[in-house]
Amino acid sequence: MNIVVLSGAGLSAESGLGTFRDADGLWTKYDLSQVATPEGFAQNPALVHDFYNARRANMVAAAPHAAHSALARLAGRAGITLVTQNIDDLLERAGAQGVIHMHGELARALCNACGHRWDAPAKMAPADPCPACAAQATRPDVVWFGEIPYAMEVIEARLAECDLFVSIGTSGEVYPAAGFVAAARQLGARTLELNLEASGAIFDEVRVGPASEVVPTWVDEVLAK
Repeated sequence: MNIVVLSGAGLSAESGLGTFRDADGLWTKYDLSQVATPEGFAQNPALVHDFYNARRANMVAAAPHAAHSALARLAGRAGITLVTQNIDDLLERAGAQGVIHMHGELARALCNACGHRWDAPAKMAPADPCPACAAQATRPDVVWFGEIPYAMEVIEARLAECDLFVSIGTSGEVYPAAGFVAAARQLGARTLELNLEASGAIFDEVRVGPASEVVPTWVDEVLAK
């Protein structure tokens, strides 16, 4: 069976990493136009670096929980594709390999001038030189609003081949990921949502509860088949 798993902020919430669109989510505390757009970065790169430096520190202090570990076990099976909207590294730290980070990674840096990528230091600053071209144009390697998510061709190909599409901890409001369930359904795949609350999107099955509970239960079912 080919399975595509999409995870969102709800997967890592129990590890202490904030979600975005809940009543007390990150976007209620920050102006996203200032910290999550190319225009905001161009206007005030120091503010953007401070925001992501704080998030990187939170990520380092966080630990994977049972859902991350369960998905890592699942990732070792043939036909499994893990796609995440999350920019943290908790799936990898739980042992998962081959995770597709469609929105980039906090642990990586990107040069706006030459496109070089490298492992990000704990703290980044506007004056940091690119190790490849020396331009002072370094930024977090994350996808901001108005930018195209990574690996879309690969994701679309895997969706076209999948028998089951599973959405874990996503709001269903951010495109193009929000359109994955409809695409999978149109292509004949079954669809399953695992979430703290139902997103309201149309799935064949919805299981509600904390990720640390519902995800391991579902993974155990898959691995038992």
